[in-house]
Amino acid sequence: MKQKLFAASIIALSVAIAPACATKGFVREEVGTVNSKVDTLATTVEQTQERVGQNEARIGAVDQKAEAAGKAAADARTAANEARGVADEATAAATAVGGRVDAVATEVAATRRLIYTVTLSEDQGNFSFGRAELPDAARTRVDQMIDQLKANPQNIYIEIEGHTDNVGSEDVNERLGLERAEAVKRYLYEQHQVPLHKINVISYGESKPVAPNNTRDGRAQNRRVVVRVLS
Repeated sequence: MKQKLFAASIIALSVAIAPACATKGFVREEVGTVNSKVDTLATTVEQTQERVGQNEARIGAVDQKAEAAGKAAADARTAANEARGVADEATAAATAVGGRVDAVATEVAATRRLIYTVTLSEDQGNFSFGRAELPDAARTRVDQMIDQLKANPQNIYIEIEGHTDNVGSEDVNERLGLERAEAVKRYLYEQHQVPLHKINVISYGESKPVAPNNTRDGRAQNRRVVVRVLS
């Protein structure tokens, strides 16, 4: 009888202790899982902090570059403003000098005496429509003019005017008149060694016709170069 009671007591104690042991094991397992998650989270936080630190370093470097670029741009703007100021001063000085030169040229021209005038026009076999090349007939007349000057040497000044008819735009005719005058100037310099500082060219384009532009003959007369020799 005593043996049966002892056996029953052992069984009851085992039944009571078994749940307690199971509960402690579960707790230990859960705690281990939580600790593992905490360790993983701590590692992730450290990695995140490291990346944040790297990003902050990159941002700092970008800020420094941006600041340097801004300073360079400001310096360039300052230099450009200074250069513009110098250019404006140079332009003003050049304009003033040009004005004085024009005044002197006007004064000198007013004191010069016209010796004679040579007109090279298409109705005389020179300067075809729309062309600026110096024809042979025009070269011959220029040669004759130079021969006269050599026969009576003196201090001369030559003015060359380029003219056109009214066919085409004003801008085109202005340029064509200048090209015709320049062709005569080039021939005087290259063929007869007339100093360039003694030659002045100007284009009047279609603005100074000598004949009506409503006829073929009139337009031919207006396509001309006038060479004025002054002493």
